[in-house]
Amino acid sequence: MEISSCLAVLAVSLLSLQFLKLQWARHHFPPGPLPLPLLGTLWCFGSGWHQDTLSKLSKVYGKVFTIWVGHKPMIVVNGFRLVKQVLSNYSEETSCRVVTPFVRDTMKAKGILFSSGHTWKEQRRFGISVLRSLGLGRRSMEFCVQEEADHMVEFFASKRGESVDPRTPLFHAFCSVISNVIFGHPFDIEDKEYQKLIECIEYEAHFFLSSFHLLYEVFPWLMRRLPGPHQKAFSCLEHIHSFGRSEIRRHKEKRETDEPQDFIDFYLDEINKKKDDPESTFDEANLVHVIYDLFTAGTDTGSSTLCWALLFMVVYPDIQEKVQAEIDAAVTRSQRISYEDRMNLPYTNAVIHEIQRYKYVLLVGNFRQCAKDATIFGFPMKKDTVIIPDIASALYDPEEWETPHQFNPNHFLDKEGNFFVRDAFIPFSIGKRLCLGENLARMEIFLFFTNLLQAFTLRLPDGMREISTNAVRGGLAVQPYPYMICAVPRKATAWKREQEASPESLEADVTKPSCCSLVV
Repeated sequence: MEISSCLAVLAVSLLSLQFLKLQWARHHFPPGPLPLPLLGTLWCFGSGWHQDTLSKLSKVYGKVFTIWVGHKPMIVVNGFRLVKQVLSNYSEETSCRVVTPFVRDTMKAKGILFSSGHTWKEQRRFGISVLRSLGLGRRSMEFCVQEEADHMVEFFASKRGESVDPRTPLFHAFCSVISNVIFGHPFDIEDKEYQKLIECIEYEAHFFLSSFHLLYEVFPWLMRRLPGPHQKAFSCLEHIHSFGRSEIRRHKEKRETDEPQDFIDFYLDEINKKKDDPESTFDEANLVHVIYDLFTAGTDTGSSTLCWALLFMVVYPDIQEKVQAEIDAAVTRSQRISYEDRMNLPYTNAVIHEIQRYKYVLLVGNFRQCAKDATIFGFPMKKDTVIIPDIASALYDPEEWETPHQFNPNHFLDKEGNFFVRDAFIPFSIGKRLCLGENLARMEIFLFFTNLLQAFTLRLPDGMREISTNAVRGGLAVQPYPYMICAVPRKATAWKREQEASPESLEADVTKPSCCSLVV
């Protein structure tokens, strides 16, 4: 009995000491909710962390405030004006990625997404260069995306207007494009190894938003020794890395030309060029992590955006009709829709941008960490202080958008109906850590969306009168609840019919560049 009493007194004493330390520490940071021992300020999140959680707190504590995860402070920056300042004016000071215990144990400061400093700068610079060389935004990559758009149209056409869950075909379309970029070829959807890869990537994405991930970050020394979902996350990550290593071996063994054909080819050439440079970060270990970064960043968010797009066309049939009418007027049915056609599709372009704004697919955006001591907005920030630029708050900022919490394509149209982009439209972030694949993602979303709307009218299944537009966190992205739609063919796809019927067009197809051919 005495021992248990002593332990209780010791526990209370330690918690009291931790509470006093937190109260002393919080005076050195911007205001915020009261932090408690172990919990920090998690108590104020109620049922969970939603896109508007930080904006609600900003109404109480100001546009710059502090939340705590355990004993670790995190500085939240809310609203477009301040988010833009911290990402642009303080881009060098806040260029580091947050290194949490789980990130440290899994990502090893390698790759692009989870690295900082020299490694990040070198890997990112190289990644941008290679994507440009592979035709990012040019004809070869566009042809690759168009091919996947054709496959998607064929899939929905095969359903003959019957109800279907669009998530799987949309996800695999984005997977096929990024597979072509990285590996030089898509994978068969029935391939068991490929299915396992997708399963592992999806598990990793879901784990990042789970309570077990949070427990790992707060108690890493304990969680490393306990069984649980975090151990499966480790094994899934190892499987993803093993898949990458096998593709690297295949490239080294079976490469048939000196000209690089895909991202892995370019990277292996760079390893060889820099082998005598002691400052080089190019090695196969980094390449494995970059493959993971590109694959995860290139699939989850893009496919989630398109899921929202199709959902809103069903919810707003009048908007769907206006998009279809504009496409029919601007693009002849004997031609493929090209990315350049967006210039002649202002309303369609506005609808796509409004979907990206209104249904932003991340909770807040990517966290940053101070690379050095700095004074930001008048507050002294020590090196390694975590900064949370709330991108979602910029996309819903009432000072920037007339109807921030309504779906309104007119946010991107002037009085004459011309398309324009507002400064506060930053779903891909801004500054030094601007999304690496922004241009590819824009092209994919535009071409997939317009091809589907050209070929089909999207409707609710028979007997359904309404569909939920509420969000659910699915992996790294904020997704709609699972739903079913009917894609009813509008009329035969003239381009496809002519391609199949015309010998000249078939001959011309032979001369077209492959999906990942070089465009110099």
